[in-house]
Amino acid sequence: MRLKQASVLPGFGLAFGYTIVYLSLIVLLPLSALIIKTSSLSLAEFWAVVTTPRVLAAYKLTFGASLLAALINLFAGLLVAWVLVRYRFPGKRLVDALVDLPFALPTAVAGIALTNLYAPNGWIGSLLAPFGIEVAFKPLGIVLALTFIGLPFVVRTVQPVLQDLEPELEEAAACLGANRWQTFCKIIFPAAMPALLTGFTLAFARAIGEYGSVIFIAGNIPFESEITPLLIIGKLEQYDYVGATAIATVMLGLSFTLILLINLLQWWHAKRHGMRK
Repeated sequence: MRLKQASVLPGFGLAFGYTIVYLSLIVLLPLSALIIKTSSLSLAEFWAVVTTPRVLAAYKLTFGASLLAALINLFAGLLVAWVLVRYRFPGKRLVDALVDLPFALPTAVAGIALTNLYAPNGWIGSLLAPFGIEVAFKPLGIVLALTFIGLPFVVRTVQPVLQDLEPELEEAAACLGANRWQTFCKIIFPAAMPALLTGFTLAFARAIGEYGSVIFIAGNIPFESEITPLLIIGKLEQYDYVGATAIATVMLGLSFTLILLINLLQWWHAKRHGMRK
């Protein structure tokens, strides 16, 4: 006879039903409306809208810049989290608070601030200009903005894992003759890998749909620095709702596929690591 599993909180049926209804209203219903609106186009019309050279260039820039920014945050976020967890230094609380600044700062304000800094006449841009390095109004500026808004996702995801990692494990590895690099590769990195993948996924997903902080520093030049969200907004302003939803549907499909692959990789790593234990 199969016994009912004990639960701390009673009322699983009610809670589960509320969860399904809530997710349906907040997530599934808007996405379904997006797909239904796009279905008014024939397959040939849909393909013609989403494969124009301008749209393809925007796809390439959006996903390429988002992926590069997420990869940068993957390494930078691990380093920042490690410093905050393992070291004590003056101003540590201030640095810890600064990590959350992109969460609280309006994205438009972040975009304006980055543009003022990295424009050719800005504080940092004027120093880079003599070397031929252009940041603002170029793809490099987009990567910079996406890195800025995505860093907290990695840091705050990895930080609790590093806090729970016992220093005794590293000391034991050192006693057994492992150097620092071997200790990192064999002990620290495998333990932090699931959290790193989660932070990478969150940063990547946020970067794909980012608009406010990018629009100011991008310059919005077609075929060079025009991102897909801006293209969608442009079509909405032209009352081309069907074209906007068609591009948004492609973005939805590509984003969901990439995030699903990352989650499968995370599941595979967790299963493999669990089997080794």
